[in-house]
Amino acid sequence: MTPKYVGGCDVGSTTGKAAILDEAGKLVASAIIPSEIDPEITSLKALEQACGQMAGLGSCKNLARIVGTGYGRNEVPFADENISEISCHAMGTFYCNRDIKTIVDIGGQDVKTISIADDGSVLEFAMNDKCAAGTGRFLEAMSRIFRMDLDQFSLLSLNAVKIIPVTAQCSVFAESEVISLLARKSPPEEVAAGINAAVAKRCFSLLKRIGMRPQVTVTGGCAKNQGLIKAIKKSINMEVAALPVDPQIIGALGAAVFAGRSGRG
Repeated sequence: MTPKYVGGCDVGSTTGKAAILDEAGKLVASAIIPSEIDPEITSLKALEQACGQMAGLGSCKNLARIVGTGYGRNEVPFADENISEISCHAMGTFYCNRDIKTIVDIGGQDVKTISIADDGSVLEFAMNDKCAAGTGRFLEAMSRIFRMDLDQFSLLSLNAVKIIPVTAQCSVFAESEVISLLARKSPPEEVAAGINAAVAKRCFSLLKRIGMRPQVTVTGGCAKNQGLIKAIKKSINMEVAALPVDPQIIGALGAAVFAGRSGRG
């Protein structure tokens, strides 16, 4: 009998992610790609890239069930079901570690905090306002000011002796403030530490709104920013649990878990 695989696809503002589970519910393939203008193209490319890793699967057309999530989920007509990214991040995290009860999800355009129930469902959540400050786009803009890629920028603040505060609440004004600080010969690593501290402060304010329960983890691409994780740990005075998979695929992973559960019916 040919094994059945299910897929989840997270169509984000900056990247598309896909995850494939086998009949036993094991993660067997995943993919992360830059987002296209058309969410349907993004989802297809991500799923095809993940499916291509599985001998005998070939195309996403051979998946038994697909669940879409992310901001572009409603533009994925071939998905069997669409589920909110909040529920999918909760389920993906629950799949990885059932002891984690609180999530900070830092996406390209927003920041969300999520409280998880004992069954992996969402107890409560909070989102930032429409300002881009504190999001992945914001950190990308900051890395460009430093003439660095995101990987280099994520390590920069780890060498800071002290933190130079970045006080502007608006992303546009924050960029101007950072440019001014660097022009005054402020140590770049200390300015970077101030940027991460400002983002961590925003995350902490959202965590207070939902009631922070250990363990806490960070999902999304920004979870790979080591300087930011250090700042969040300091802000919440608590460890941040590492995930056993790429934190950027958690939404897609949760979507795939939901696909597997629905497929059993």
